[in-house]
Amino acid sequence: MEPLAKAEILIEALPYIKKFYGKTVVIKYGGHAMTDPLLKDKVITDIVLMKYVGINPVIVHGGGPEINYWLKKTEITSQFVNGMRVTDEKTMEIVQMVLVGKVNKEIVGLVEKNGGKALGLSGIDGEMIKVSKKKTYHNGEPVDLGFVGEIEKIDPQLIYTAMEKDYIPVIAPIGSGENGEAYNINADYVAGSIAASLEADKLVLLTDVEGVLDQDNNLISSLSFLEARRLIDEGVIAGGMIPKIECCMQALLGGVKSTHIIDGRLPHALLLEIFTDQGVGTMVVKE
Repeated sequence: MEPLAKAEILIEALPYIKKFYGKTVVIKYGGHAMTDPLLKDKVITDIVLMKYVGINPVIVHGGGPEINYWLKKTEITSQFVNGMRVTDEKTMEIVQMVLVGKVNKEIVGLVEKNGGKALGLSGIDGEMIKVSKKKTYHNGEPVDLGFVGEIEKIDPQLIYTAMEKDYIPVIAPIGSGENGEAYNINADYVAGSIAASLEADKLVLLTDVEGVLDQDNNLISSLSFLEARRLIDEGVIAGGMIPKIECCMQALLGGVKSTHIIDGRLPHALLLEIFTDQGVGTMVVKE
């Protein structure tokens, strides 16, 4: 690239650096961006760069593929109801081991390898995420999902403390129940709830699709509550995209200024979303 072109890119980024300086951006990190070694490095480099230009990034991560691998290795069969993993005591032990002991620490290590400072946390630490047992129904009948949690309360104090000391918080989606027992929680919902509790400027969900697509498979660059609800009712938005949209809605209602669903398979998607005029993916807004 020509030096002049590089300079123009920096000039384009300047208003956004000024706009988001000192602001909090919550990133839900998942999908291919977590499993492809090259993408992993690019995403974490983007997040470290955000920190160095004065933004406060907070990472909330999933770990489904890694959990599946270890459950298979330990010969524990997974059962899913309405897209949620039935989590008995043995499964919960593996989930906690993988999310908190393995995936979380790998992300912390990657941040530090790329020149940042990170602090690994889970929702159990400091009772950050309190949950109740999630209830669901299948064919009109109640189903016991085991140790699957519904978020009741977020206490963001530990996250604020980490940010004040210049750490990038890296949060595993495990919460604690009434008696201190560990519960697995959908990472999208954790990201949305944490973003609301921090009154974050942005919530960004990294996914394995371009964003939200219309009935002709064209990318929708901006989507309001009403449009999203209509597309869900019409079946255009379906499957795993529904919890992502609901997570965005919940975050916006909780005070987050803007929410974005972007393609984590695209190198430097985070930087393109935050620091360029065009952006990428779908922005979900209230109106």
